[in-house]
Amino acid sequence: MSKFTWSLVVLILLSQSNMALAANLNLGWFSDVAVDGYDVVSYFTDGKAVKGNKKYSTNYMNAQWLFSSSEHLKEFKKQPQKYLPQYGGYCAYAMAKGEKADIDPKVFSIVSGKLYLNYNIEIGKKWEIDKGKYIEKADTHWKEQTQ
Repeated sequence: MSKFTWSLVVLILLSQSNMALAANLNLGWFSDVAVDGYDVVSYFTDGKAVKGNKKYSTNYMNAQWLFSSSEHLKEFKKQPQKYLPQYGGYCAYAMAKGEKADIDPKVFSIVSGKLYLNYNIEIGKKWEIDKGKYIEKADTHWKEQTQ
């Protein structure tokens, strides 16, 4: 095997292992930024979606997480699992149907201390009608998809 072929094989294997680490996170096609760059801590502390700043960022689970302040960055680093969106940041309503869909980071809800994101306002309204049932279904589908 030539050096070029061997190098190509190694490159492919490395890229696949990196993709596997991030496979369960909704990062978009050409980005490693989680939640479209929104500050996941702000959902809990401010009760609203706030765009993060690259100045306050960290790498976690092979993704870049942006925050609106150094305080939010520090808080995330202390307890990242507390702030991670459910279902890897995919649309919670879609996951209840067994599907993965992108999200609008401004359409969210916090239920029992967990962050759920949805595709758009209309889907968010459907989600709110019976979120307990949808969470139960989505949890089941997520486990099936990530095992």
